[in-house]
Amino acid sequence: MNSRRDFLQKLGLSALALQLVPYSGWAAGTDKTEQVYDGPVLRVAIMGLGGYGTIVAEAMRKCTKAKLVGVISGTPSKVKAWQSKYGIPEKNCYNYENFDNIKNNSDIDAVYVITPNGLHHDFVIRVAAAGKHAICEKPMAVNAKEGQEMVDACKKANVKLLVGYRMHFEPKTLEVIRMRQNGEFGKIRFFQGQCGFTIGDPTQWRLNKKLAGGGSMMDIGIYAINGSRYMTGEEPIWVTAQETKTDTVKFKEGVDETIQFQFGFPSGAVASCLSTYNMNNLDRFFLDGEKGFAEMQPSTGYGPIKGRTHLGELNQPVTTHQTVQMDEMCEIIFNNKKPVVPVNGEEGVKDLKIIDAIYLAVKTGKKVEVSV
Repeated sequence: MNSRRDFLQKLGLSALALQLVPYSGWAAGTDKTEQVYDGPVLRVAIMGLGGYGTIVAEAMRKCTKAKLVGVISGTPSKVKAWQSKYGIPEKNCYNYENFDNIKNNSDIDAVYVITPNGLHHDFVIRVAAAGKHAICEKPMAVNAKEGQEMVDACKKANVKLLVGYRMHFEPKTLEVIRMRQNGEFGKIRFFQGQCGFTIGDPTQWRLNKKLAGGGSMMDIGIYAINGSRYMTGEEPIWVTAQETKTDTVKFKEGVDETIQFQFGFPSGAVASCLSTYNMNNLDRFFLDGEKGFAEMQPSTGYGPIKGRTHLGELNQPVTTHQTVQMDEMCEIIFNNKKPVVPVNGEEGVKDLKIIDAIYLAVKTGKKVEVSV
């Protein structure tokens, strides 16, 4: 497969069809009676109509608290196609040059920025200046400095900045977090995160330093970084890292192919992680404690998450991650709901500080202290 997102496009709706349980079903616990939602609806414009933008749009068809109402793209043919497919009115269609005019459009509450990483910073700041809430795909920016500037801009404009951390709402993931918080694993000793696939087209933006901000670390490695934090419940205080590059034609200067990285946490727990664009079948988290363990594989893919602990298989319902994410973001924006694991801009900056430290550790070969 060329990439995770290319793979998803090939699967199309069949991938989403596997995820049949609506959010309201598992959120309601044993009460299977669906409640009719009677609150505010988050009206969203998607910026960037590529592979993942399409996945989000399809998932939003099943949302009860969020609705796709607008599009922003530099490709007129895509805009026309989305207008027809999703019933989007002409007045809610913009390009990258004129989308600042959304400030005058009361039909749009938020813009979901799903463009290459290197464009997130400027686009989110423009969204904030237009007075709209910003949702940004991860990584939120290409470094922590840019990320903090985005947070500051949104605060200044009095709008919310959220990041597309869909795993923060995934039922099996939340169950492992609950078990850890309840002490069911005992003192956490070790986390392992393995994230990778073999990337295809060498001309794609993910292999362009300016657009991607790096290589595998900026696309897939961030899952292991973020996962190490929510699985252990701690923030790393030091980082070491080593890079392996076997193809200097595809992976040019500043575009990492494979990075192994290690964390140390205040409790004494450690993490060992791998991010790669040159190995398949890597989507696994493992958490080990004095009393038990949790293993998730797949741990972050778009399809059904699978896992087990020392007590047996995880059997929480399967959900469409992006559907749940968008409905939950409605609650966060309008009702100030506090998710179990944050999805705000500050959370995004924490991951970026760690990524900065990983790249510095690779460059210097030294242990790098981290403070997030």
